[in-house]
Amino acid sequence: MSHPLSSEELARVPFRPVDLPRVNVTLDRREDGSLLLYSREPRPLYDPTVIRRFMANAAAAPDRDFLAERPPGGGDWQRIDFATAAARVRAIGEWLLSQGMGQDSPLMLLSGNSIHHAILRLGAMAAGVPVCPVSINYAYIGGDFARLRHVVDLVRPAILYVEGGDELAPALAALPDSLQILSPDPARLPTEAIGLAEVVATEPGTAISHALTHPDPDAHVAYMLTSGSTGRPKAVIHTQRMQASNLHLAHNVLGRALGWDEVMLDWLPWSHVAGTSNLLAAAVFGGTLHIDAGKPMPGLFDATLQNLAEVPVSYFANVPSGFAMLTDALESDPALCETFFSKLRLVLYGGAALPQSLQDRLQTLAVRHTGHRIAFTTGYGSTETCSGILVIYYLTEKVGIGLPPPGAEVKLVPLGDRYELRMRGDFLTPGYLHNAEKTAEMFDAEGFYRSGDTARFHDENDPAQGLTFAGRLAEEFKLGTGTWVSGGELRGSLVEALAPAVTDLILCGEGRDALAVLGVPSEPGLRRLSGDSDADLESLCQHPRVREHIRDRLAAHNAANPGQSARIHSFAFLREGLSANRHELSDKGSVNQAMALANHAAAVEALYASPVPAQVIRIDRD
Repeated sequence: MSHPLSSEELARVPFRPVDLPRVNVTLDRREDGSLLLYSREPRPLYDPTVIRRFMANAAAAPDRDFLAERPPGGGDWQRIDFATAAARVRAIGEWLLSQGMGQDSPLMLLSGNSIHHAILRLGAMAAGVPVCPVSINYAYIGGDFARLRHVVDLVRPAILYVEGGDELAPALAALPDSLQILSPDPARLPTEAIGLAEVVATEPGTAISHALTHPDPDAHVAYMLTSGSTGRPKAVIHTQRMQASNLHLAHNVLGRALGWDEVMLDWLPWSHVAGTSNLLAAAVFGGTLHIDAGKPMPGLFDATLQNLAEVPVSYFANVPSGFAMLTDALESDPALCETFFSKLRLVLYGGAALPQSLQDRLQTLAVRHTGHRIAFTTGYGSTETCSGILVIYYLTEKVGIGLPPPGAEVKLVPLGDRYELRMRGDFLTPGYLHNAEKTAEMFDAEGFYRSGDTARFHDENDPAQGLTFAGRLAEEFKLGTGTWVSGGELRGSLVEALAPAVTDLILCGEGRDALAVLGVPSEPGLRRLSGDSDADLESLCQHPRVREHIRDRLAAHNAANPGQSARIHSFAFLREGLSANRHELSDKGSVNQAMALANHAAAVEALYASPVPAQVIRIDRD
């Protein structure tokens, strides 16, 4: 692969045509010092019930594929069309109602993404039964399954749906005996369970017909779990109005570029709001969603590459580590490039900023295969806002989090040289399940959601250039000297500085005299830096060219950031990967800093040890 084009060279290449609206935002300066940012364009009209839109799509295009998935271990795509899906949704809804289930008897889904999971979710929505999707990792953690038991105690489900077999025995044994189990393959489970086939065979009757013609857009439809990075997970209440509002606000500004009514491929877990948005978007806008079993992790991403080689998409989303793996593969596979870029109009990254060097490599490939750059977008949101509610819906080379679309209000409260983000709109949760205290703390006096995150303008005199993320208040900490560190913002700039050697990092230094970094190594990046295609990962981490790259990049960072709040004292690569089972990684691949620090305490100590261990790079001294 030839050398990537520079950012300056790429800036001269036009974007592939993409349908985007004009930016028309207002910034009001208020007497209390806060700012109010909103669009002057009219908000979109929308049906506030997701299930009604799904049923309308099934009636309008019954033979269109709704979902597709590969069987475990690979094979041909298994598909379900809208008509078949709608029939099963009615049957499931009728069965749930026949069991006496409703708003006070949720259905918990302990499984990965699957056709069964999706149809159960929509069937529960049709019946007015809230669902709580739980990451399958909760069942594989081991120990006393305290987090899983906490969620069951909090949500109080009447039925637990699981996909799996004997491997789930320890987790199920930790749960109350009174909890009914539902499974597509009950013979594989070590406990008695209701068969999903029995449920789907239910004859729809007047109960589900009445529920479908009288949906309540403000009833509880889902309980989405927070990550629990600083404690036990909270259950965020979602309604159909929230979900529909969030989807239509995004569709209003990104429109055809999203391809939600076309063919999609996505891996993001449905236990997270970003993944849920793609499932619900297919239901609302009539698209075909291919369920990608791959993940942006070594050994698992091959499935994604196989799928992308077969399924060209107009819109593709991933986290930065996934784009790093994808770019490495594209650079060595021209055939994959041809398929991937054939229809691509829009790329969305989330979870963290996409390093500029990685963007340039991906855009270089786009230019060489299409003659154009591809529009990149990202945004900002949370479980409480039902996914992203700030959006980049304009062509830009600047990394940021965008602007509010019509129908969303953002209040910016001054906080030093940045602003705390607060939001208001139909997309906002009414609160946390069974947690009145936290619900009260969530809102300010005007009903704006206190996000706990901060932002800056690219140019406050030209707000149309958008906002950029400036850190999470919960990730800020003090050095032993009393100096405050903006951990989230600094981590993002260091990942960019150290590319392509790392995919992410753990920032260390709370209570100590200096900052240090544990880097998550990128094996392809280390091979490019070292020029060694055969060495193992341990040897790559210690390669002289790699160490020189780390030392030079951090020395340059320190020269530009000489203060204690950003200057890096030492660096080392993690010797073992981060693990979702140890709560170090979320399902979407972002790093839980608090858990990673606790689990790698010995590696943190080595960063500050004297004499300096061999694996540690002491900046300016190595």
